[in-house]
Amino acid sequence: MTTLLVIEDDDNNLTLISRLLELEGFKVWVARTGEEGIDLALRVRPDAILLDIGLPDMPGTEVLHHLRDSEIGSDVPIIAVTSYAMSGDRERLLQLGCSGYIEKPIDPDNFGSQVKSTINGTS
Repeated sequence: MTTLLVIEDDDNNLTLISRLLELEGFKVWVARTGEEGIDLALRVRPDAILLDIGLPDMPGTEVLHHLRDSEIGSDVPIIAVTSYAMSGDRERLLQLGCSGYIEKPIDPDNFGSQVKSTINGTS
């Protein structure tokens, strides 16, 4: 079973994302802060990470840098799931090391397939 870590501070988004992923057959771990997410990622070693960019304790880009500089390195896909949808945001986050980008609000009908295609490298 593929294990995912969702780092998201908004309870409604966290619940929706977690349930959609569980319905797709993923095992889901959750973290509500960047620090908690980094610690859990290093302990659990998920197959992929879904990362909110607007976290309360540190920017998601800082979490991304910590994870990419850790022993996780580039082995684990990190997908930005964010409402940062200005022109160039997607490209900027991919350049910084994200493996994929999903814009909020998410589309529940396509979310699972978006995550799967990013994990499988087909997005």
